[in-house]
Amino acid sequence: MTVDQTSNDLISFKPRARLLQLLGDQLIGSPRLAVFELVKNAYDADAESVSVILNGLESGSPHIAVEDDGAGMTLDVVKNIWLVPAHNHREIQRRELKRSPIFHRLPLGEKGLGRFAVHKLGDKIELVTKSKDSDVECVVSIDWSELIEHEFLSDAKVKVETRKPTVFLGEKTGTKIIITKLREREWTRGDVRRLLRQITSISSPFKNRKDRFDAKLLVPEHPEWISGVPDISILLKRAPWHFRFSFRDGVLQWSYEFRGVKGIKLNPRERSENSDPLLIAHERDFDEFGNNQGQKSLRSKKIAADSSLAREIGPVEGEFYIFDRDREILSRLGDSSMIQSFLDESGGVRVYRDGIRVYNYGEPGDDWLGLDLRRVNTPTRNLSRNIVVGAIDLSLKDSQGLTEKTNREGFVENDAYRRLRQIVLGAISICEVERKIDKDNIRSLTGSGKDLESRKITKPLASLREAAKKHNLSKELDPLIDKAEKNYNEMKDTMLRAGLSGMGLAIVFHEIEQGVRVLHDAIKGGGSLDAVSIQAGELVRILDGFTELLRKGERRPNSLKHLIKRVRDINRVRFRNHDVQLVCPALEDDFPDVEQTFAFGLLMGALNNILDNAFYWLQVRWPEGESGPRKLYIHINNDLAEGPAIVVADNGPGFQDDPERLTRPFFSRRPDGMGVGLYYTNMVMELNQGRLIFPDNEEADIPTEFDGAKIALIFGSGDRT
Repeated sequence: MTVDQTSNDLISFKPRARLLQLLGDQLIGSPRLAVFELVKNAYDADAESVSVILNGLESGSPHIAVEDDGAGMTLDVVKNIWLVPAHNHREIQRRELKRSPIFHRLPLGEKGLGRFAVHKLGDKIELVTKSKDSDVECVVSIDWSELIEHEFLSDAKVKVETRKPTVFLGEKTGTKIIITKLREREWTRGDVRRLLRQITSISSPFKNRKDRFDAKLLVPEHPEWISGVPDISILLKRAPWHFRFSFRDGVLQWSYEFRGVKGIKLNPRERSENSDPLLIAHERDFDEFGNNQGQKSLRSKKIAADSSLAREIGPVEGEFYIFDRDREILSRLGDSSMIQSFLDESGGVRVYRDGIRVYNYGEPGDDWLGLDLRRVNTPTRNLSRNIVVGAIDLSLKDSQGLTEKTNREGFVENDAYRRLRQIVLGAISICEVERKIDKDNIRSLTGSGKDLESRKITKPLASLREAAKKHNLSKELDPLIDKAEKNYNEMKDTMLRAGLSGMGLAIVFHEIEQGVRVLHDAIKGGGSLDAVSIQAGELVRILDGFTELLRKGERRPNSLKHLIKRVRDINRVRFRNHDVQLVCPALEDDFPDVEQTFAFGLLMGALNNILDNAFYWLQVRWPEGESGPRKLYIHINNDLAEGPAIVVADNGPGFQDDPERLTRPFFSRRPDGMGVGLYYTNMVMELNQGRLIFPDNEEADIPTEFDGAKIALIFGSGDRT
């Protein structure tokens, strides 16, 4: 006979003693990060300075000591806070904005887990601490090899005692933690120098603190390991470019400086704005090869930021020192190998809150802003991590929406984090455009040429012939090289079919350049004839594919009114969605039509590009909710000396660059723009025996209310039918 029994006992968790050791192992990613956490704890303790001493390297039994001059801890704090995992006293202090008594700091810690950094470093820990008005030191001794022998955490006892001061004598206060039986016993010079960089980077090098907080590393047995480290401030002075910005209460301020390059006769240049709109760089999808797959969402998005973008983020400040790895520039900066090593180790953008670093932003391998991927897609304009040394400064009090991950490796990637990235990338895009102006001027002076993208391909093609001749391969390879050049020139002349995206153009240039360079390297490297022929054939196939894709439409007589009407009809929805009023006298019944000879599809694509730019920039000048109508003007002008023209104007912010620069490839002031729209339009007009100009209102008889961008697509007078 069986009896059914039920139970509803309340049972407590029984954590095992090894849990605390596991927390230290799993929550802290590396020994260097563990030391970094202990230095941050010293900051929270109101310390003015903290020293990390690495000793015992020669004996094979190294130990680490971290000592600060902060407030120290009482016996009660040690027992009821330090030895209580996940205690929330720091979180409460931060939430209630309770600042430290001496330096008025808000605490960086909030989870009560940073103390387990010590368990990442070693098995034996001794903590010595003394607080103000205390006659004794508190000493805590932990030996993990003994503690984990106990089955449950409740059975594992930690020795806590008080004693007459031997470390903090007299009025001195602070905390000293000594870690022995280190898990990482072999420390190389490289390991130590990386640790030095990590410790000294805790405070922002660009921001003057109201209080003082110094962190230093001492290696008594090998002081030479940390000597001779380049002075960061001296290296930063060699950066040709310097950029600062702040975004506060929806207002962007920025300053840009090109300092000049020794030996290149290009004058320094400065620009600054106190109330520019911050243009938002929207997130995009990229495939595994870094190809842009378009915006993640098709919903209407803000173009210019307002104060809501920085909600729960607060003021954002940034400072960037920008170098260049082009040989023409790098060789003129002095100690180029040292600068390259410095950029390899320290390149990137770090994040600081109240002047204290948020790890691991800016570490080698971290690209939280996606700079490298952006540069792949717009190589002649965008910055990459390995040429930038930058810092973003936030207020701890105002950035409550940014929560650090439990593993101490950056912020939780929530909505506030996404908006922070948009703010920083929007500001960086301004710097990138200004820097491209100076880079283009440098290239012109050093012989790189104006049309860089074309020269990247045409110059290597010429080098291919020289290399083939030198290696006695001209007979076999010249026909293939001739065909490659013919196909490339045909592609360049025909440009883009209407509708092909700007990203497609970037891929065209990138793929062809890579193909040319691979073939060139194969020839110079003395590859076999078969292997070289295969590479040459592959290049021709690449070009064959693109020329087929980009085959131009046939030029024939077409109506300009019909062209404008088609473009208007295609964009009806966009006019409505963007609340843009179209003023188009050319489509009135009594306006006489004009016929010209041109490729209809190419011109339609060109006009669509112009309208696309207009829709964007009208939203910049006239954001949602602000008064002022968005207007677009399209008309046919028969009075220009060179021939009839389609004139397009708007009441947006207008152009701020000279016409030559506007029509260069990959130049755009849109933060996510590819910079090929006007290049495409200019090429289309040249293909159709016309040209693109940027007239003023009087020259093109444009009503004065259209005071923004003004463009005229002029058809040659000899083409009038």
